[in-house]
Amino acid sequence: MKKSGGRKILFATPECAPWVKTGGLGDVAAALPEALCRLGHDVRLLMPAYPWVKVQARGARRAGTIPAYNGLPGCTLLQTRMPNGVPIWLIDCPEMYERHGGAYLDTNGVDFADNHLRFGLLSRVAAILASDGSPLSWRPQVLHCHDWTTGLAPAYLKFWQQPVPSVMTIHNLAFQGLFDMSTADVLDVPPAARGVDGVEFWGRLSFLKAGLFYADCITTVSPTYAAEIQREPLGFGLQGLLSGRQAQLQGILNGIDTTVWDSSVDPLIAEHYGLDTLSAKSGNRRALRAKLGLAQDADAMLIGMVTRLTGQKGIDLVLEAMERLLTLPVQLVVLGSGDRAFEEAFRALAVRMPQRVATVIGFDESLAHLIEAGADAFLMPSRFEPCGLNQMYSQRYGTPPIVHATGGLADSVVDETDGENASGFVFNQPTAVALLDAVDRAVATYRRPERWVRLQRNGMMRDFSWTASAAQYAALYERVIEG
Repeated sequence: MKKSGGRKILFATPECAPWVKTGGLGDVAAALPEALCRLGHDVRLLMPAYPWVKVQARGARRAGTIPAYNGLPGCTLLQTRMPNGVPIWLIDCPEMYERHGGAYLDTNGVDFADNHLRFGLLSRVAAILASDGSPLSWRPQVLHCHDWTTGLAPAYLKFWQQPVPSVMTIHNLAFQGLFDMSTADVLDVPPAARGVDGVEFWGRLSFLKAGLFYADCITTVSPTYAAEIQREPLGFGLQGLLSGRQAQLQGILNGIDTTVWDSSVDPLIAEHYGLDTLSAKSGNRRALRAKLGLAQDADAMLIGMVTRLTGQKGIDLVLEAMERLLTLPVQLVVLGSGDRAFEEAFRALAVRMPQRVATVIGFDESLAHLIEAGADAFLMPSRFEPCGLNQMYSQRYGTPPIVHATGGLADSVVDETDGENASGFVFNQPTAVALLDAVDRAVATYRRPERWVRLQRNGMMRDFSWTASAAQYAALYERVIEG
């Protein structure tokens, strides 16, 4: 996979699909390194050896050891490859990672009490592998860290006066890794770094702030989100730091895996189709309605949602708009889980109007693909969305998205009023009234088949692959390496 002449890049991440994924970060950690390898770079991953990861990483061999230091235990590095061929080192430390639950939460959905140690270890190992003290012969030219869980790694490189530059990517600024400042002792954060010009955030130690303060370059997962986080409310208290580092801050839109999301070959949908066979999409609409018990209503526009049921995702706006929404000739399919009150509200709607609303609580990969292929339009009313992926899947599947103009949604969907490149429907305010207006426009356009097909074709022709994004990251690495 690797060609000669590329740069050596170490990716430090708490998750990587398909072995562990809780959100978009897992997808990025798998797809971006693979795309960079195709460009000729030598990319290696670093991730904790969670128990379910060790099961999937059969045949991993011992590559080296990291001794215990201060309050952090020692660990073994296991070396193997991801299913896509990218090399990965797993941090084998049963004391930190061998437990029931997920990557971050216990079986009750509560943060592990020692997450500062678990991800302090991940950060420290990442910095060691990028430093003179590495037990491995391979050394990166750039350390690329992802989200708060790796935020101390850029700080350690600066504390240890190591020359390897670091890049810090923000996938969601709302999650900052905040702990009592007393943990600074066990995490080996020097006293001089414990103030506002360092890791301190309102009296607490912030892993994310450490990364943002000490990294040589900061990226976000869309250009609009890079601008949004430099001001309230999406700066979440870090807008001053981020605006002060504007020259080192860049937004690069995530890509999607266009081999997995391809309606012409997708094994999880009812009928394959493409640009020249768009009429076959209707077979997926029929299959989706049949699977979920919705009426086979030729006049109704079928709207899909695959989402976390949370306030961030604008779910309250959908519920507020629902009575008016269902006076329109539409049906709604919802797949997701989240806040209990939202789950119950959608369940109740499905019981009350079973031929108009279908609700599936949880996640089902096959159903997610069928919704993308079978829905006529896809609704994403997020209050904020660093990048978002489903709006890209939707366009690729000829399913025009209806989105709030924020973050990656604003960067990847062109409103139907905006000329020949239009690919969806964009509303500017996160309100139920604005959402309804956008759905009204979508219904009106749906009733004009020539305009609707143009939207579908425009979306399907857009390039959302990782190729362009990987090239932007490669250029960024060159800049930080050259200084």
